[in-house]
Amino acid sequence: MGFWDAIRGRTTPRAATLDALFSVPSAAMTLEAGLGLRPSGAGSVCFRAAEGQASRLSQAEASDLVGLDGGPRTETTVDDYGYTWLTVRTDPPDPAALVTDLHAVNASLEAQGFSSSLLCSVIGFSDEQGAPAYLVYLYKQGTFYPFVPTGASTRDTLRERQLRDAVGVDLPVEADTSRWMPIWGLPL
Repeated sequence: MGFWDAIRGRTTPRAATLDALFSVPSAAMTLEAGLGLRPSGAGSVCFRAAEGQASRLSQAEASDLVGLDGGPRTETTVDDYGYTWLTVRTDPPDPAALVTDLHAVNASLEAQGFSSSLLCSVIGFSDEQGAPAYLVYLYKQGTFYPFVPTGASTRDTLRERQLRDAVGVDLPVEADTSRWMPIWGLPL
């Protein structure tokens, strides 16, 4: 940010940090060994899609990039708030392949000039009873936080803190818990 930007009160948005996603496979092993959470094989990239042909082409390119060589297919949904979710699934669940695909989607959108539109990535896990848990990656912060929904609008904050403590060695965890926003209705 330059002097005149500071005087005018303008700020430059921080660039998205994508490489922290590659720490998820080691965190997945930690979660499985310590808390019995297994990767679901699903992850999603959330972004604010711009209007116009360039945005549609960028989304198509990101989706096609992941689907090359018979790789996993993607699903695109738009939530109630207007955010676009590009979901990738691996079968069998493979955290390393999933993270590579999510990174490819993010990098493709970033290369097309949409990095300021990237919001988060979400990687799914579940316990032996099938209860979901998620790691949410905040692009602008470059940090993760856990999200454990227990119903349509309730969450298990104690379990979230257990996840935070378990993966804190493997991942950069968001220290400000006010940024641990619930994401209801995830497309995973």
